[in-house]
Amino acid sequence: MADKINNSCEHQRRPLSFPAVRPCVSTSPSTLLASLITLAQNICNFHSNSFVFHRRNVRETTRQIAILLVLFQELHDRGSIIPHSIRLCFSDLHVTFQKIHFLMQDCSRESARLWMLTKSQFIATQFRVLVREVAIVLDAIPVCCIDINNEIKELVELVTKQANRGNLQLDRNDENEAKRLRFLLAQLERGIEPDVDVVKSVLNYLEIKSWTSCNKEIKFLEDELDFNEEEVSLLNSLIGFLCYSRVVIFETIDYQSSGMKQIEAKCSMEMLSCVVPEDFRCPISLEIMTDPVTISSGQTYNRASIQKWFNSGNLICPKTREKLASTELVPNTALKKLIQKFCSENGVIVVNPIDHNQTVTKTSDAGSPAAAHAMQFLSWFLSRRLVFGTEEQKTKAAYEIRLLAKSSVFNRACLVEMGTVPPLLDLLAADDRNLQESAISALMKLSKHTSGQKLIIESRGLAPILKVLKRGLSLEARHVAAAVIFYLSSSKEYRKLIGENPDVIPALVEMVKEETTFGKNNSVVAIFGLLLRRKNHAIVLSAGAVPVLVNTLASSGNANLVTDSLAVLVALAESVEGAYALLRAEALPLVAKILQSATSRSGKEYCASILLALCVNVGAEVTGVLAKEASVMPSLYSLLTDGTPHAAKKARALINVILEFSDKRFSGTVGSSVSRQRLVNLN
Repeated sequence: MADKINNSCEHQRRPLSFPAVRPCVSTSPSTLLASLITLAQNICNFHSNSFVFHRRNVRETTRQIAILLVLFQELHDRGSIIPHSIRLCFSDLHVTFQKIHFLMQDCSRESARLWMLTKSQFIATQFRVLVREVAIVLDAIPVCCIDINNEIKELVELVTKQANRGNLQLDRNDENEAKRLRFLLAQLERGIEPDVDVVKSVLNYLEIKSWTSCNKEIKFLEDELDFNEEEVSLLNSLIGFLCYSRVVIFETIDYQSSGMKQIEAKCSMEMLSCVVPEDFRCPISLEIMTDPVTISSGQTYNRASIQKWFNSGNLICPKTREKLASTELVPNTALKKLIQKFCSENGVIVVNPIDHNQTVTKTSDAGSPAAAHAMQFLSWFLSRRLVFGTEEQKTKAAYEIRLLAKSSVFNRACLVEMGTVPPLLDLLAADDRNLQESAISALMKLSKHTSGQKLIIESRGLAPILKVLKRGLSLEARHVAAAVIFYLSSSKEYRKLIGENPDVIPALVEMVKEETTFGKNNSVVAIFGLLLRRKNHAIVLSAGAVPVLVNTLASSGNANLVTDSLAVLVALAESVEGAYALLRAEALPLVAKILQSATSRSGKEYCASILLALCVNVGAEVTGVLAKEASVMPSLYSLLTDGTPHAAKKARALINVILEFSDKRFSGTVGSSVSRQRLVNLN
């Protein structure tokens, strides 16, 4: 019973929370005793030497519980009859033991030591309160009425006295280190760079002695941010302090750890997409949700959209059409955090329609003054390392930049401001594969910020990035270079500059031919970004993109790659030249097939858009083929009910074109083409 309770609670438990579960009234005495024995053994298995703080409190608490363990084992072995009143006391002890076990687990967590140091006084108080709870229960137990030997009775009475007068206090060394940490944070808050020796002293006390252990502490605090809204400022300050420590204190990265391998893979293999995940869009407005809420039907909408729906007198779910039991709106915080993460990592800025001063990505907020100053100090440190460091130090500096810029817009802005872009561009010419990969990956993260894009272009960075795209030392470096092109093309001005370079688009098309999904996908998305400039369409067509993309549709089993390739073909099919290029590449039957088999709404919508554009730009030749294809019309009718409003509009228009063609065919008046004016009206 004890293991089940602890495992179920531990799975979702936040640090320093104690969700103890009281045993059921129907629990038999033998089962209750067995569970108490297991809990007591688990607590006694903690050794004070394995704790970096609160060692005295841990030692005293485990000593007392070890004596009680002897009592429980004696009662269990004898099969003694336990009166109802004592069973109630044992149930109370069971609850308290669970809390003590949770507290021990938290104090011994290797990845949460800095956070626990800030909570030292609270933890000491909890030890004192819980031991006092044990004493209160023991006072209520008539030991003289229990069938055990006198020696154990004397030990229990001794524990009761000690627990009653227990003086569990905050260890003086823990208190001093907590004060030292607060002093360092106060310095950072005032914009004073901390003394490295003092920083090392705190880290050594907590036994944070490697890059990986420091990084684990950062990851813990970042996860805690998602759940602890009351202490956001403190958490951000601690993250800033640890990031500064990781960059400045630890000279080498211990790459051999499994955690580092996962980080390396995730940083190197970032796959782009033309499409915002459908679950992130409001079913009513089709915009990215900034405040997702769930209604009684279980569907999620943006708060402003569903509130407007309700205010209009609608009491049914817009999506399922079922009658709602209530109009209560429940915030979907988990989805909101996923959307915020997606927007932050992809440079998407979404303005809340209610408050135009707020954005999902919080572009200028570091979370606290201490975190902001820590980022400024370490950004300056990294920019100097990129210029004056050894090759190993430069590699580490570039790697740190890619991690720091990964999810924080403020970090990106700060790193760009401190001058990291020009030396990173210089490192693209390095002969070392790891150094080149780290440099291009760091630039990719910084290119998500407008100031980073500007500095890359102003520093004539397109040429070295193009060189990596074409002849990078690794496939990973080439894939990331394609991603940099995509982020640079998010600016209208830079789309023109990149498109006019005679080598960029052909190089991207060549990469689509590669076997790796990441390389194909990033190149396709980069081409999509460049197509936002109309004059780039002819360049993409002349580079032979259409047959390459059609071949990708036919051969790839990756749904994201297929959807992104369709998005590019939609843009190209809008022109007569692009439409005929699709026909020459035999795209028509393939797109019709995908329309029927695609599982994503975006994929189906793109197929309908391509087929409509082909009908408009080519005419009866295409429409006649679609009219004979039995699967087309059912697929289009399904889009009318299951697709987005935009998809339904395209499907309805294509249905009308096909029906009009069929009517004219029977009347013998089929024309050579559909009016091109119709396409303009449908867009």
